[in-house]
Amino acid sequence: MAAVQQVTVLGSTGSIGTQTLDVLALHPERYRVFALTAGSQWTLLAEQCLRWQPRYAVLADEQAAESLRGHLRAAGSQTEVLAGPQAQCQVAAADAVDTVVAAIVGAAGVRPTLAAVDAGKRILLANKEALVVTGALFMDAVKASGAELIPVDSEHSAIFQCLPIGAQRMQGVSRLLLTASGGPFRTLDADALARVTPEQAVQHPNWCMGPKISVDSATLMNKGLELIEACWLFDVTPAQVEVVVHPQSVLHSMVEYDDGSVLAQLGTPDMRTPIACALAWPERIRSGAERLDFTRLTGLHFEAPDEARFPCLRLAREAMQAGGVATAVLNAANEEAVAAFLDRRLDFNGIPAVVEAVLEQTATPRCPDVEAVMAVDALARDVARTLIGERVGAC
Repeated sequence: MAAVQQVTVLGSTGSIGTQTLDVLALHPERYRVFALTAGSQWTLLAEQCLRWQPRYAVLADEQAAESLRGHLRAAGSQTEVLAGPQAQCQVAAADAVDTVVAAIVGAAGVRPTLAAVDAGKRILLANKEALVVTGALFMDAVKASGAELIPVDSEHSAIFQCLPIGAQRMQGVSRLLLTASGGPFRTLDADALARVTPEQAVQHPNWCMGPKISVDSATLMNKGLELIEACWLFDVTPAQVEVVVHPQSVLHSMVEYDDGSVLAQLGTPDMRTPIACALAWPERIRSGAERLDFTRLTGLHFEAPDEARFPCLRLAREAMQAGGVATAVLNAANEEAVAAFLDRRLDFNGIPAVVEAVLEQTATPRCPDVEAVMAVDALARDVARTLIGERVGAC
């Protein structure tokens, strides 16, 4: 039997984090939780700590960390509570850790994920923004450290599974085809899109996800970010990645080869499947997901995405083609715009409008290091907040 793996879950209170713990619970003989981290949701993190008894728990917010300390102390827990971004990096890079699940949403996950990379860990990448924001710097760090990078996003996991194992895994590949559900507003016209509410946007028809990624799915920005991620993960150009809308979310992505063969990975729309795949790869373990019943499938539908109604996909592709830190600017602007939409300070169609304006107004040079990239990220956020404020003031 393989040695027990020590796991740090970055973002354990989010959708991917909680589902990761669901999978780990099925295999107590294989995995132990070394550390759990969250932003400010200390009450849920407290429940997780009492269940898993990790060595460390980390909260980004110091006040929330103090609340967690008091709660765990009263419960007799031996878990040590830390606070702040540096503590997240610490538990990601700790010598005792074998596997790091990078599931922090947004650019906040960049530094702890890179800390795990620099420490040469096995990284289960669910935080696509780490690649979107830092791109070549991230991949160069992976090569330099010898870290093992395994995708958790269902689409990239599907592609990963459809490629042969080994150094020549991309040989003979002509195209990668990313599937998109189309989100909850796939059939709405532009006028109707302008009136959708945050409550409607977070109701994804197939997947159980957090609010930010659910809105990204509704705007197709999530697929744009995944296109960028695929380019870096599999060393392909944007022209080699095609997005296909597949509302049933049964076929998760495809790889087309030079001879015309197309390999696809299918399964129920349940993130526990790619999580389990990444945890044990190249072995296979139980995920707890419902099995796909082909006798109940009424059909598999495919269509081209409508980039006129959902311009975020176009903006992401153009940012990747532009190079420099354009994708970091894209991501920063989108995070601010989505937050404003969820706070009812921006309408749905305002999300791509703000992102495009920020891209036009922000320089996107090639940056020598992560600190320089994060400085551009901060600048893009300032520009986005100003534009959002102007749109609010004009209403």
